[in-house]
Amino acid sequence: MTVVAAALVRADGRILLQQRAPGRAMAGLWEFPGGKVEPGERPEAALVRELGEELGIRVDAADLAPATFASADNDRRHMLLLLYVCRRWRGTPEALDATAIDWVSPDDMRALAMPPADIPLIPILKALLPLSAA
Repeated sequence: MTVVAAALVRADGRILLQQRAPGRAMAGLWEFPGGKVEPGERPEAALVRELGEELGIRVDAADLAPATFASADNDRRHMLLLLYVCRRWRGTPEALDATAIDWVSPDDMRALAMPPADIPLIPILKALLPLSAA
């Protein structure tokens, strides 16, 4: 199963995370927004679609920069998580498909409960993203 996710990065270097809603697998955990790639769908198109559905924002595929990936077992299936960095979008992100959203630094992410596949992405994001002046 291929899954795409975005590290939406504000000018101050903080990254948007969303909290999984009750009644879902891994409810309450904080994650990068995104979702499954449908059959025949390009990963970038899937992420544009998912960000619209989950956050109500519009993103151009050209503004998605491939960053890294994670490989993990998820229930009885193997998951390949492709993470993109995005610094440009239209609209204000809202928690349309989650309990909450928050803007956090990579250092602050370490204190949050996150899905196992997301945790190894934190130090990579910290290394990729320049330190904020804020």
